[in-house]
Amino acid sequence: MKIVIINYGAGNIQSIKFAIQRLGYEAVLSNNVEEIQNADKVIFPGVGEASSAMHKLRASGLDKLIPELKQPVLGICLGMQLMCNSSEEGNTMGLGIFDIDVVRFSPSSPEGSVKIPQIGWNKLESIRSELFKGLAEDYVYMVHSFYAPLCNETIATCDYGIKYSAALQKDNFYGTQFHPEKSSAVGEKILNNFLKM
Repeated sequence: MKIVIINYGAGNIQSIKFAIQRLGYEAVLSNNVEEIQNADKVIFPGVGEASSAMHKLRASGLDKLIPELKQPVLGICLGMQLMCNSSEEGNTMGLGIFDIDVVRFSPSSPEGSVKIPQIGWNKLESIRSELFKGLAEDYVYMVHSFYAPLCNETIATCDYGIKYSAALQKDNFYGTQFHPEKSSAVGEKILNNFLKM
């Protein structure tokens, strides 16, 4: 099985690669269009700021490629957010895969009593997807100031003052706001489920 982690200069790619190795697989880091197209599984990571990350995707033509991929694709953290229509972070237009706009946790709204960014463990709730096969409502590791509200494509939620989308799915595209590669045995199980699809 060929696993490609998209390397576009905005990802925590080494920790994802090591997590995949622990599961007994090897992953290739690449921004090569042909290599990504020919992968069996594609992981789209992201750490940092949305507008600069989108700029890097556009510069390499990956903004056109990613929405057209037919194999299972997993967006992680900022990767998931960039798969949405837009993000309030830097007023960024996204890839439009998930039909929702990413917004910022706001001190003036109901979740205002919580610390921003959210850093630490949070409980997955209302899980529904083969991505969570064999799991209960377990805890996963979060680091983010922006979130995708609940929508038709929500396959798991978390509560941080308000309920929001902890994971999204549309067709062959999956996204997790949390970091499976930093979420201990639960995260490894989620990555393994994705790789076995």
